[in-house]
Amino acid sequence: MGVSFSGIKHEMMKMVPPTIFFFVLLHAVVIIRALMVRGSGVSLPTSLSVIVASLILGKAVLLANMLPFINRYPDRPLIWNVAWKTLIYTVVAGVLHYLERLFDFWKETHDLAAAHHELTTHIIWPQFWAIQILLFLMIGNYCAFAELGRVIGRERLKSYFIGPLAPDAKLRES
Repeated sequence: MGVSFSGIKHEMMKMVPPTIFFFVLLHAVVIIRALMVRGSGVSLPTSLSVIVASLILGKAVLLANMLPFINRYPDRPLIWNVAWKTLIYTVVAGVLHYLERLFDFWKETHDLAAAHHELTTHIIWPQFWAIQILLFLMIGNYCAFAELGRVIGRERLKSYFIGPLAPDAKLRES
């Protein structure tokens, strides 16, 4: 079973858009969390952990897009797939957000049950849900643009934001 360099490069390039998106999104979340917990003594993730999380989420989106049930409504109006994918990705993001907070408490207790108890006791639920709402809205935007790109083509979508298509790209779009 040989894997070609071009195949690996192709898969890596498919990972770039969601990775960049989540890199920006997670930095926005970190900044918002920092503003929310200013002066509380709560430690926040570093840029390195945000980079790692972005790479994991970028790969997760790539893998999720390969699942047969993820593109459940390809022939319906875009809102169907956008809503479906937003729901799935938001649930995954919520679980990851919860696990991140659980890890913070686990570092102190070194016991998973005790960390869960400390988390549910000390978490500021309005802040947790505020972050979840922010993630939901941002993920919804990502899914809307990804679906639009799927339907009209990535090159055409890029041209709407960055500028006109190059002559050879116009030929591929036809």
